[in-house]
Amino acid sequence: MTGIRPGLTVRGLGRNQTPAADWLCSCGHHERAWGRRAVTELTTRASVGHCPHNTPATGRAAA
Repeated sequence: MTGIRPGLTVRGLGRNQTPAADWLCSCGHHERAWGRRAVTELTTRASVGHCPHNTPATGRAAA
């Protein structure tokens, strides 16, 4: 993909609109959420500027 920058985009916050969010991580991982609960969860978990996908799993030693 070209021309798409990593970050978090939230839209549809107006009255009578279903909220939606897209998160593109710097590693290329993409997540999309629809609905207030799912968007809130994604915006809480999304970390712009830090990639959580390349971090060793909790409880595992780094190689």
